[in-house]
Amino acid sequence: MRTALISGAGIAGLSLAYWLTGHGFRVTVVERAPALRSGGQAIDIRGTAREVVTRMGLMDRIRAAHTGTHGIAMINGKGEQVARMGGDAFGDSGGIVAELEILRGDLIRILHEALVPGSVEFLFGDTVTALAENATGVTATFGESGTRDFDIVVGADGIRSGVRDLLFEADVRDLGYYSSYFPARMDIDFGGWELMYNEPGRAAIVYPVGDSGEVRTLFAFAGPEIPDARRDPKRVLAEVFDGAGWEVPGLLEQMWRTDDLFFDRASEVRVPRWSRGRVVLLGDSAFGGSLGMGTSMALVGAYVLAGELSSSGHEQAFARYQDEMGEYVALNRKRPPGSGGFVPRTRTAIWLRNQFLRALPHLPGRKRMLGGIGKSANAITLKTYTRSVSPA
Repeated sequence: MRTALISGAGIAGLSLAYWLTGHGFRVTVVERAPALRSGGQAIDIRGTAREVVTRMGLMDRIRAAHTGTHGIAMINGKGEQVARMGGDAFGDSGGIVAELEILRGDLIRILHEALVPGSVEFLFGDTVTALAENATGVTATFGESGTRDFDIVVGADGIRSGVRDLLFEADVRDLGYYSSYFPARMDIDFGGWELMYNEPGRAAIVYPVGDSGEVRTLFAFAGPEIPDARRDPKRVLAEVFDGAGWEVPGLLEQMWRTDDLFFDRASEVRVPRWSRGRVVLLGDSAFGGSLGMGTSMALVGAYVLAGELSSSGHEQAFARYQDEMGEYVALNRKRPPGSGGFVPRTRTAIWLRNQFLRALPHLPGRKRMLGGIGKSANAITLKTYTRSVSPA
């Protein structure tokens, strides 16, 4: 039985673990966090990725966990809608906001539950610190678990991938802003819409979790890098959003009380070759930084990578994986017009963004203007790979 080490228990890593165990691999997953990460923002599943989760038998569970929102509304300081974009504005997977949206933590839970009990070994609270390839495999050195040998190693550990940093040359491009996510509660009527409030250089996005009053809050702000910002993110956010309007002060108060806070600098990853020897990259570690397609590319990439490994040795499988995914990834990394309006830096830019969104549904050639989101999301045809082990 071939063995695989996957670094990262996120969407890419858990999806790959599901498919590899189904193809007869013995899988170990190492994760820096002490347990599966339950928090995070709402994420989209688009195009071909929907076919992947259907083949996993998970579509019904994912639909049942839908956030219930049907688009995003831009609001002013009084909470009044000034522009909005529905998930079905341009048909299936054709809008800026996807019709199928789920909280990241819910998708993580569903993927984990889909694994055959006992089929995957998890090493939580640990990291890969060194990799050494030999004639028959890869020796991985862990921070806490000594050394182990594997046939292949997969870096599915995100934009700041430790596996990638050990072996690969990567171009990690700064996108000019920070983003953060945390849970909160709000007693307002969302009407089924995510709400985005902008002031120059800073944005607050809030999306409801059903009708419970629970929400997920995204704070983002543009500007140069702040030294040591990740060491004290709450202080940074409090200083940047001091004096902001709408419901931001109350959200900041709740931010201080939560331990579930994600904070990072937005980046885009470019890696010319996704594999080196017996080590391969998947998801954000290889092609992170897309606008709304990261989850979908991770799901599709896991399916393709595992499928190619099911019938070929690592060298041929890794090459086919990149060949199969290359155009799909390239198309989905393109940013459509208006995507720069996430954190406009001036009031004029905010106004122009809102006018663009208000007019967009009525403009001729609107799908082309959006960069062909629907077409790109479906720009790969899935092969059929035979599983050797039945799913749970």
